[in-house]
Amino acid sequence: MTSPFIIGIAGGSGSGKSTVTALLAEAIGRERVALLVQDNYYRDQPHRSAEQRSQTNYDHPDAFDWALLREHLAALGEGQPIAMPHYDFATHRRAGQSQTVVAAPVIVLEGILALHDAALRERMALKLFVDTDGDVRFIRRLERDIAERGRTVQQVVAQYLATVRPMHHQFVEPTRRFADVILPHGANDPALELIAARVTGLLR
Repeated sequence: MTSPFIIGIAGGSGSGKSTVTALLAEAIGRERVALLVQDNYYRDQPHRSAEQRSQTNYDHPDAFDWALLREHLAALGEGQPIAMPHYDFATHRRAGQSQTVVAAPVIVLEGILALHDAALRERMALKLFVDTDGDVRFIRRLERDIAERGRTVQQVVAQYLATVRPMHHQFVEPTRRFADVILPHGANDPALELIAARVTGLLR
């Protein structure tokens, strides 16, 4: 293959996208996969106070730095390494350090709105949507935000009702129609095995 095989993996918050991505990378071979995590491409807001940043709707498409994401995907597609930013969810700021991502035969873009942008979709050879029940997604998000992002139960519930749930219905769920494969109930092992085998065969 003269150009990388680009995969987009979308789905609601807590749907299991990261698990699907990890299993797929393991099956294909981690050394052959370059991973772009959309969560790292939230816009930085240095001009806003901590309180103002905490009120941002992070589930709306406008919260993401689409220009940088397109630029980085294009660079990887041309074989160039990129410095993927790191987003700090505790401070709602882009952290100072970045992660070097080198080009690979397979590029995976994973995020709630990975299939939202038409320019990104056009580059994708395979588009996946991880479809998981809303109750399961909420429980996973609650556990993650408390354990990893320093949130309280009240904060997680308030954000879920105010932005996460409505934005899922308005922006995330509709991107299912762009998917080549819909994975029900999160990580579907048989389906992932077939996908990994297909991608590996193409790489050969």
